[in-house]
Amino acid sequence: MTQRITPFLWFEGQAEEAARFYVSVFPDSRIVKILRNGEGGPAPAGTVLTVEFELGGTPFVALNGNPEFRFTPAVSFAVSCATQDEIDTLWGRLTSAGGEEWDCGWLRDKYGVSWQIVPRDLGDLLSDPDPARAQRAMQAMLRMKKLDIAALRAAHSGA
Repeated sequence: MTQRITPFLWFEGQAEEAARFYVSVFPDSRIVKILRNGEGGPAPAGTVLTVEFELGGTPFVALNGNPEFRFTPAVSFAVSCATQDEIDTLWGRLTSAGGEEWDCGWLRDKYGVSWQIVPRDLGDLLSDPDPARAQRAMQAMLRMKKLDIAALRAAHSGA
C-alpha cells in the first residue's frame, strides 16, 4: 500500500493568506481546494477551515486553528536549490515582510514556519571523504546566514 504524507500546518486565522503567499513564492505551485466552515462548525459559517495547496508538487494543508499552538524550528522544510539565484530569490521572498534570517541557511518566515534554503550539493561538500575538505566547507557554512554556493565550494577546495 502506498501512503502519501502531507504536511499539515496550523495557523491562527491566516491559513488562506499563508497558502497564497507560499504559492506565490515557489514555482509550479497552486491552491487545490478551500474548505469553508458550515453551520455549527468550529468557526463562523463561510470562513476558511482548511486550504489544500501544492508547492512544487508537494501537497500541504493549512488549517485555521486557534492560538494554542505555534511553529518551532524543531520542524522545518528544506529546499534544495540548484543555483545561487534560486537561493537568493527564495531567501528574499521568504524573509520579506517580517521573516527572520538564521545561521547556516535557516530562516523563519512571517508566519513562523522554519525553512532551510540550501544548495543541492551541500551534503556532498559536508560529507567529502577528505575530512579537511569537509571541515573547510562546514566552517564556511557556520559563518553564513544565507548560503553562498561559490564561497562554500571555494572553502571546500581550499581556494
